[in-house]
Amino acid sequence: MKRLKEKGVSLRKLNIVLIVIAILLAVVVAYSTRRLSQTFRNITAASEEYMKLEKAAHELMDASDYLTENVQRFTIDGDVTFLNRYFTEAFESNRREAALAKLGSDERTETASEHLSDAMANSMELMKREYYAMRLVVEATGCTDYPKVLDDFELSPDDEALSPEEKMRHATEMVLDGDYYELKNKIRSDMQACLDEIDKILYSTEGAVIYSLKRELIVVRVVIIVQTLFFFMLIGLTARLGIRPVLRAVEKIKQDSPIPEMGAREFRYLARAYNKLFTKYRSSIEKLSYKASHDELTGAYNRAGFDHLLKNLNFENVYMMLLDVDNFKSINDNYGHEAGDKALTRLVQVMRAAFRDDDYICRIGGDEFVIIMMNSGEMNQRLIESKINRINEELEKEDDGLPPMSISVGIVRGDEVTDPENLLKKTDAAMYESKKKGKHTYTFID
Repeated sequence: MKRLKEKGVSLRKLNIVLIVIAILLAVVVAYSTRRLSQTFRNITAASEEYMKLEKAAHELMDASDYLTENVQRFTIDGDVTFLNRYFTEAFESNRREAALAKLGSDERTETASEHLSDAMANSMELMKREYYAMRLVVEATGCTDYPKVLDDFELSPDDEALSPEEKMRHATEMVLDGDYYELKNKIRSDMQACLDEIDKILYSTEGAVIYSLKRELIVVRVVIIVQTLFFFMLIGLTARLGIRPVLRAVEKIKQDSPIPEMGAREFRYLARAYNKLFTKYRSSIEKLSYKASHDELTGAYNRAGFDHLLKNLNFENVYMMLLDVDNFKSINDNYGHEAGDKALTRLVQVMRAAFRDDDYICRIGGDEFVIIMMNSGEMNQRLIESKINRINEELEKEDDGLPPMSISVGIVRGDEVTDPENLLKKTDAAMYESKKKGKHTYTFID
């Protein structure tokens, strides 16, 4: 980098040269990948086509299993819901017929289609057995709301003479016995033969294309490696010459933070000068801002800070609490104003321990405080009550010569009031209700 600087090479000229090289490499990659893409499209098209055929083959078995599940459940408890599901699949979904149509449309799948047709024939034979079992259940339960196709299956005299319980038992046996599952196994065997034929077709089609694909991949890999090395060099050189220091500086300025001292010597000098000014400015602003918005005694937000919050906060999903110390005047009168100040400081410490860092504690006058609980839409009243009770329990303990204290609180949910000023008034009314109750308590107003 030092040698480049001594020869007077400009960043602009260097970037132009690098961009030209990058374009040339991109052209080579584009040409190589075009050939690769065509080969890939060919194999992808073949794979997708046979995946569809394989899916169609699976559809028949899925449909058969679905019918089996519903007929078995119907024969067990006679729930007509399973009867309706069975005939919806059989008459409306027609997944098996769709599978046969898909395979039959491709002359290369003639053998696979034959196996699938055998599976379909066995499936139809199985359905006859299922229909007869469902007819037994219909007769046993006295069901009248059933597909009329079952009327075509008349019960044998022996089955007709069976009692309802015997008909149900016989129906269940028909769809669970060895003969039933023998037919199911034939269907599965034909299906597996169908899938094996589809796999043979797919592998033979892909074999010729894969060899060509491998050769194209080798060429593309070599070009990509060269291009990758070049781009790493380009990125590292450009970043080191100035882009990274500038971007980091912009990012830190947006974050209102000091600039990292990195990059060229001139930039480091500018960063140091900026950081000195930033440190002085930040220190002055923080001191002024804190004093302007916080109470000097307790560290809570003061009235000015509270007014700023009222103007800028979104009061949806917010609870506002207004509270003061019960009989605070007696503490000042009996223990002195210094004790009163300690009592207020202690109150703020106890409240900070009870509430979250996201909540705002404000002293708006004397012993009067406001707590703004942010993001509290899901918080229930019981949780808020427990916080207030915890505060009062802590204040009742004598501490550092201070007498026991208690607070009275009014609570209002922010989304109940659209105007922040009215929210404060409503909270004040809630606290007044607490005072009327005898103090040392809290009041929610909706």
